[in-house]
Amino acid sequence: MVACTHEEFEPQPPNGEHPIVAVVAVIAMIAAMLLITWVRFEVHGTSDIEAALTEEGPDAEPRPDEERELDAAVTSNRFATGVSAH
Repeated sequence: MVACTHEEFEPQPPNGEHPIVAVVAVIAMIAAMLLITWVRFEVHGTSDIEAALTEEGPDAEPRPDEERELDAAVTSNRFATGVSAH
């Protein structure tokens, strides 16, 4: 068995990457997340989120059986293919 040396666990140099590049990359990722969230609110609105938080249904009137069956089929297909968000 070979003993571990302290030199093996020292931080490696960044291979020529400037620290500012890493900071800019992190800022770009945060900006992308904020942009995606903003677009989601602009496109879909917040009514579904408000309904989920207040535990009210999104529709006040009951939906027909055909529409509920279609929603159930789409949802099961979405989960079967691994795509869970719409």
